[in-house]
Amino acid sequence: MKMTQSSLKAVGIVALIASVFASGYAYHGTTQISEANATTVPIPNSTYQPRTALSSIADFSEIVTKQGPAVVNISVSGTLKTGFSNLSVIPEINPDDPFYEFFHRFQPDAPEGDSQMKALGSGFIVKSDGVILTNAHVVSEANEVTVKLTDKREFKAKVVGLDKASDVAILKIDANNLPTVKIGNPQKARVGEWVLAIGSPFGFENSVTAGIVSAKSRSLPDEGYVPFLQTDVAINPGNSGGPLFNLQGEVIGINSQIYSKSGGSEGLSFAIPIDIAMHVEKQILESGKVSRGQLGLTIQPITQELAASFGLDKLTGALVSEVKKDSPAEKAGIEVGDIILKFNGRSLEHSEELPPLVAETTPGSKAQLEVWHNKKTKVTNVDVGELKTADTSVMHSSLSKGKLGLIVRPLTDEERKAAKTSSGLIVEDVSEGSAARAGIRQGDIILSAGGEKIDSANQLSNLISNTHGQIALLIMHGDRKIFVPVKIS
Repeated sequence: MKMTQSSLKAVGIVALIASVFASGYAYHGTTQISEANATTVPIPNSTYQPRTALSSIADFSEIVTKQGPAVVNISVSGTLKTGFSNLSVIPEINPDDPFYEFFHRFQPDAPEGDSQMKALGSGFIVKSDGVILTNAHVVSEANEVTVKLTDKREFKAKVVGLDKASDVAILKIDANNLPTVKIGNPQKARVGEWVLAIGSPFGFENSVTAGIVSAKSRSLPDEGYVPFLQTDVAINPGNSGGPLFNLQGEVIGINSQIYSKSGGSEGLSFAIPIDIAMHVEKQILESGKVSRGQLGLTIQPITQELAASFGLDKLTGALVSEVKKDSPAEKAGIEVGDIILKFNGRSLEHSEELPPLVAETTPGSKAQLEVWHNKKTKVTNVDVGELKTADTSVMHSSLSKGKLGLIVRPLTDEERKAAKTSSGLIVEDVSEGSAARAGIRQGDIILSAGGEKIDSANQLSNLISNTHGQIALLIMHGDRKIFVPVKIS
């Protein structure tokens, strides 16, 4: 999502979001501690009974005792390409704009070249055989990932896959009979209810903080596929990837981002709803990639003036400002100026609710749209297409540096057509390792490994894990196919 000065003003507080990478940076500043005296105000003619202590409202200790052992601490190390400022990737924001600084992700400018990166984050176990969820930004640049349990055991973790569009990553450690979290339903979360987080803020392991749900279905800049849960739980660098629990001890979100001027918590934190994360996890484990639906249109919010212009008596729905040629929306008869009121029977109170609903829809399936067209309501069906953008729809899988040192992903339909192959993985990056020494380069396509055709990154990862000595990879380099022997360390 590109942002202009005018759109920044329209977005308001949402446009101040700064994604927080789980980095182990030192925190410098003055610590201020003050007492807060709670008082109760009687409400006349009411049966309301005021509470004077947090402990009388919820017993967070029981949740921590039961669910805490399934929360893990994550430390990563890797190599970063430096010589640029992360602020330079922010589109259409003047460096002199006061909002510019709020988009700074916790990675300072560095001299040109490579630099060693060490960072901290959090995660939680969702399967007893060692499957762990965390944020993609925690492990996306990692060569080595270490997971530490509450019983102090440490494991080297494999990045099974990650999806940058949702900021979700799946890790796997070699362990069994592990404690797991309970998965809840974020749709049932109510604004104002208590929630708590467990994680490693600034490296302080297994820290517990609590707060309330501040809002639901928040849309953040360049994060259109995730309807975030907003809370006032104290979240800091290192909390990234950790769980957000409700009072039933169920995980309803993954703590991902904060708004901050200082780099620390300021009472605005954002969590990925757990149903979104579990949907990503299921797709990656089953098919090795994440598929998202798309309609092929651009939308904008409904204002009072626009509603009056189109004869709509309520400020709901998503106004269509562009319909792409030959898109599913065009084929379904959707036109510029139409207002989408419902998607598969679900009313759209805000326009930003539509993209995640479409993204979650299986490509190739039919969806029903209720549309305000020429001041009348009509219902139409649309064949949902598949989002083709590689950086948002395709899973990236990192094979550890000790094995091959590759970052690979499945080919898009266009790439498969161009390469004249029905399967394969494209090499996105090659770090120092056996694959690089064997001559594999970025852009090469891995067609088979050990004589077995490769259909997913997870399949390749399993083959490598079960192979000792050497493995022969069939590589497409340009328009040539060649077998390359790679040593497995």
